[in-house]
Amino acid sequence: MNKPDPNISPSSPVIRQLDDAAINRIAAGEVVERPASAVKELVENALDAGARRIEVAYADGGKTLIRVSDDGCGIAPGDLPLALSRHATSKIDGSDLLNIHTFGFRGEALPSLGAVGRLTITSRCAGQDAAEIAVSGGEIGKVKPAALNGGTIVTLRDLFHATPARLKFMRTDRAEAQAITDIVKRLAMAEPFVAFTLRDVSDGGEGRVTFRADAETGDLFDALHGRLARILGAEFAENALKIDAEREGLHMTGYAALPTYSRGSAVAQYLFVNGRPVRDKMMIGALRAAYMDVLSRDRHPAAALFIDCDPVLVDVNVHPAKSEVRFRDPGVARGLIVSGLRHALAGAGHRAATTVAGATLGAMRPEPAGQAGPARIYQMDRPSAQARAAAYEAQAPGFAEMAQDYSARVEPVTDEAAHQPDAVPTAEPAPQDLPLGAARAHLHENYIVAQTADGMVIVDAHAAHERLVYEKLKRQMADNGVAAQALLIPEIVEMSEAEAARLLELSDDLARLGLVVEPFGGGAVAVRETPAILGQCDARAMIRDILDELADQGDSTTVQARIEAILSRVACHGSVRTGRRLQADEMNALLREMEATPHSGQCNHGRPTYVELKLADIERLFGRT
Repeated sequence: MNKPDPNISPSSPVIRQLDDAAINRIAAGEVVERPASAVKELVENALDAGARRIEVAYADGGKTLIRVSDDGCGIAPGDLPLALSRHATSKIDGSDLLNIHTFGFRGEALPSLGAVGRLTITSRCAGQDAAEIAVSGGEIGKVKPAALNGGTIVTLRDLFHATPARLKFMRTDRAEAQAITDIVKRLAMAEPFVAFTLRDVSDGGEGRVTFRADAETGDLFDALHGRLARILGAEFAENALKIDAEREGLHMTGYAALPTYSRGSAVAQYLFVNGRPVRDKMMIGALRAAYMDVLSRDRHPAAALFIDCDPVLVDVNVHPAKSEVRFRDPGVARGLIVSGLRHALAGAGHRAATTVAGATLGAMRPEPAGQAGPARIYQMDRPSAQARAAAYEAQAPGFAEMAQDYSARVEPVTDEAAHQPDAVPTAEPAPQDLPLGAARAHLHENYIVAQTADGMVIVDAHAAHERLVYEKLKRQMADNGVAAQALLIPEIVEMSEAEAARLLELSDDLARLGLVVEPFGGGAVAVRETPAILGQCDARAMIRDILDELADQGDSTTVQARIEAILSRVACHGSVRTGRRLQADEMNALLREMEATPHSGQCNHGRPTYVELKLADIERLFGRT
C-alpha cells in the first residue's frame, strides 16, 4: 500500500521567498561544517588583511568559543555593518571571478557565522577609533565604540546555537580541537612569514599554548624549510628534498621526503595551490605516481608541495569551502608534479633517510648490567690517527701477526706500500673518504660492512644489487622502447562510448608502452598488441583496470606499473644471491655503483639498502662519550 508523501501538499505547492535568516543558515551549512571550518574562514580573513601575527583561541573544541586576533589593516567603523551582509566583500569587485588573488572572495563567511552563532567583531583601522559590532542568530546590533590598539578581534561564541540539530553531529572536544590544529598548521605552512599561536582556553584564563610558529626569516625556501621543521618535525626536514620545477606557466616548489622516510598512511601529504590548502584527487594521484617506482603500495610519501600560477589557469570557485580546485589543463599540473618529484628523487642518488640509522641504533642494546647496579660509564678520549699508528708500531710484531691472522680487512696492504710510508698520495680520494666508504668485511654471505671517514655502513648486498639491475633494465627499456607482441586474434573490449573516448585519448602513450588499441565502432576498442615482456596477459582485464584508474585519478599508470613489476622480478632473480661470498673488488665495485645510481638508497620495494652509523653513535653504545 502506497502512503502519501508527507512533504507533498495535496494542494498546489506555493513558491516562497526565504527570509535572510533562513538563507544565511542554509549558506552556513555549506561554509561552516564544524568549528575548524569557522577557524579556517576567520584566519584566511586575517591573512587577506595583511596580518603578520595571528592568535587563535578556542574552548571546548571550538563549540563554545573561537577567538581570532590579528594585527591586520582592520575594518573602518562605517564598514562593520556591511561586512556582516551577505556577498559583501573587499576582496573582488565582481567583474572577474577567475582573477582571484585572495583566500576569500564570496562574502559569505561572516554573515554565515553570525547566523548560526553569537559573533562579535572589534576592529581598528590606522588613524581611526576602534569600533565593535555584534550579531546573534542573524540579528545585527549597532556599532559601538571599543578599545583596541589595532587590527581585528573576531569572537564567535556558542557555535550552532541557532541550529541545535547541527550540534548532534559534532564530534568530541578532543577531535574538534585536533581538526582546528590541523587547519591552523596547514595555513601556517602556506604563510611561513606570519607568526601563528593557538591556545586552548577551555579552563579559562590565558589557557595553554598548543601550537606556536614564529615568523620565519630568509628566502622562501629557507623560511618554508624552517616552518616545515616546526610543524612536521626535524626528521622530515632532515630527510626532505627541495622541489623547484616549472612547466607551462605552473611553478611548483616545496619539499618531498626521501622514499625511505615514508608513512603508513597519507597523513603527511600537504598540497597548496596559490597558497590555498587543497585536497585535490588529481594532485594526490600524481604524488603517488611519482613515488610509484620507489615505494611499495602499503607505504605513502610525505610531502608539502606548492603550485603557483596565474589565477586564470585555475578555478577556485568550485566548492563553497574552497578546498577543491580545477586546473584549466589538469594534464600539465599532473605532469609537473610527477616529473618534478622524479627529477628530485633521481638527484638524491643513493641517499637514504637518517631515520634508518636511528631505528638501527634503537634496536641495538648494550650488554645488560649485573645485579649490583648499572654499569659504569668510562670517559675516554678518542686518540688521533697519529697516536693510533704510534701505538700499533709499539705493539709490533705481536699485533701485526694477530692482525694478519684475524683481521677482517678485505683490502690488504701490499709490501711495496708498506715500505713506502712517505709516498706521495695520489689525487684520487681514499675509498673510506667516499660516501659509502671502503668494504672491510662480508658477513653472513649477504651484508657488506664498509668503513667511512666518520663511521661505518652496512649494506644489504642482495637488495642493493637488485636495485642496480632494475635501474639498468629501466634505462635499457627507455633507450630501446618496449617491445610489443601482435595478437593473432585482436581482443575486442566492449565499453561505453565515453570510456572508449577517454581510453583512445591515451592511445599514443599506451602504444609507447607496447599496448596498441584502436577504435572498433560504437563503444568498443580492439587490442592489437600487448607488451611482450608481460607474456600471455588478460588484455580485457588490463583495459578495465586502466579505465578504473582513469575514472579515479584522471590518468593511468597500470601498464607501466605492470611492466616495471616484471622488470623488478627479473632484477631480483638476476641480482647477487644471498649466500654467495663476495670478493673485495666485487664489494667495492658494488659500493661505487650505488654511489653513481639514482634511487640506490632503497630496494625495489621501498626498503633501505644500507644503514649508515656515525662513529659518535657507535661509541655512545659502548659508553665512550
